[in-house]
Amino acid sequence: MSRWISIFLLCMHFYIRLYQLFAGINLRSEITDRILMQLSKISLFDGWVMVKTAVLVFLAISLLGVKGKKNETLDSKKIVIYAVAGTLLFFGSIFCLYLPFSSGWTAAGYIVITSTGYLFILAAGTWISRLIEDSLTKDIFNSENETFPQEERLLENEYSVNLPAKYNLKGEKRDSWINLINLFRGLLIAGTPGAGKSYFVIRHVIDQLMGKGFSMFIYDFKYDDLSIIAYNCLLKYHSRYKIKPKFYVINFDDLNRTHRCNPLDPAAMEDINDATEASRTINITILVMDLIWLTFWINLILKSWKNQSSE
Repeated sequence: MSRWISIFLLCMHFYIRLYQLFAGINLRSEITDRILMQLSKISLFDGWVMVKTAVLVFLAISLLGVKGKKNETLDSKKIVIYAVAGTLLFFGSIFCLYLPFSSGWTAAGYIVITSTGYLFILAAGTWISRLIEDSLTKDIFNSENETFPQEERLLENEYSVNLPAKYNLKGEKRDSWINLINLFRGLLIAGTPGAGKSYFVIRHVIDQLMGKGFSMFIYDFKYDDLSIIAYNCLLKYHSRYKIKPKFYVINFDDLNRTHRCNPLDPAAMEDINDATEASRTINITILVMDLIWLTFWINLILKSWKNQSSE
């Protein structure tokens, strides 16, 4: 509403002060002339400066509630240039009326230059209100709106793994902790190859859990990256174990660098369930081998029949 009042006052100023121009092109009527005759008696429209000042006052009121779209390239220098240029055009357009041209051209030039100055001031006011709003905001996010206050306390227990981290907050780089309080609930680490899963997470898990006396079964897909880490941690924390652990490696790719084990060894069967699982594994293995041999002999017989029929 304030901006519409501002525009209305500016249009009224144009019409009252440049009435001869609008009358010459038949942009008038008896009804509007009577209404404007009464409005023209208001002291606000007597001069040039007072009405323009009122226009800018209502424009400034309308800009107080502006919430423009965030712009990372918003520059205060640009705002000052637009504001100064707009003010000079808006108030300096009066000199157009003293140029040695016809009354129609001078009046048209006055309207165009004043309107251009008004638009410049409107643009500068919109930007400066947005700049002030951004600087006074109490938003907890940083300048890129990408971080927030994170956990800076080290929360440890006998099962925890604590990962050191850093983050930005209000332009300041701060230290933080990612506290994995209970890994028995499970931990999922997702990332593309080379993203740093082993370096930033897995090596800390191995080091801290072995430092707290845990034993580990590690599947080392990129052998021997994790195996070296685990072996060095075992040497480092060997004295902390009540029952001294041993280090074993099962490597199916290089049998010269592997330990041997028999999962069906009777000595490893402590109860009937272990024996049942072992017998089931043996029976399935025998069944699979029988099926392989049966398939081999069937294919061999079919090939021989096919050769005989072709002869």
